[in-house]
Amino acid sequence: MRTLSIPTFALTAALLAGCGAMAPATGGKAPTGMKVTSTAFADNTVIPAEYAGVGDCGGKNVSMPVAWTQLPAKAKSVAVLMSDPDGALGLGVSHWVAYNIPAERGQLKANETGGFTVGTNVAGATAYRGMCPPVGDHPHHYVLTVVATDLAPGALPAGLTRDALLAALKGHALGGQSVVGLYSR
Repeated sequence: MRTLSIPTFALTAALLAGCGAMAPATGGKAPTGMKVTSTAFADNTVIPAEYAGVGDCGGKNVSMPVAWTQLPAKAKSVAVLMSDPDGALGLGVSHWVAYNIPAERGQLKANETGGFTVGTNVAGATAYRGMCPPVGDHPHHYVLTVVATDLAPGALPAGLTRDALLAALKGHALGGQSVVGLYSR
C-alpha cells in the first residue's frame, strides 16, 4: 500500500474537491454548487499525453481545457490552479496558476493564453508547465481546481505563485471545486 504525504496546497484542493461529498441528500433534485469539468479527461481518469511537458515527458505542453458552471451568485472572477500532490517526493508541484479570469467566461480552452493573468509555476516561469512525473513512478494525481472569487478581474497583480495567490484570496474566495486526472510515463 502506498502512503501519500499531502502538502498544504494539495490538502486545500482535496478539501475543496471533497466538499460535495459532505452535502446533504437532495431528495432526487439536481445537485447545486460549483461544477468543474475538462473536455480533456473525466474525473479520476487518465489525462492524454498532449497536456504533458515536451520531450521526454511525452507531450506538447498544451494547457488543459477547463470549464466551470453554477458559480456562487457574487462571483466576479475565478482562479484556475493545477497541482500534482504526488510530485517532488510528496511535497507537491504547482504546474499552473491562472487568475483574474472573468467569472462569466465559463471556460478556458486548451492552450488559451489571453484575457487573464498567468502566475508563476514551480519552475519560476509565468506559464503552464506540463506534467512530467518520474519514469516508472505510480500515476500521479493532477488536481485541476477552480476557485470563485468576489474580486473584479484584474484586481490581483501579475506574477503570483500558487501560495501567494491563495493568500491573496483569503476573505475573497466564494467556493471551489476540482477535477482530478492521472498521468504516468
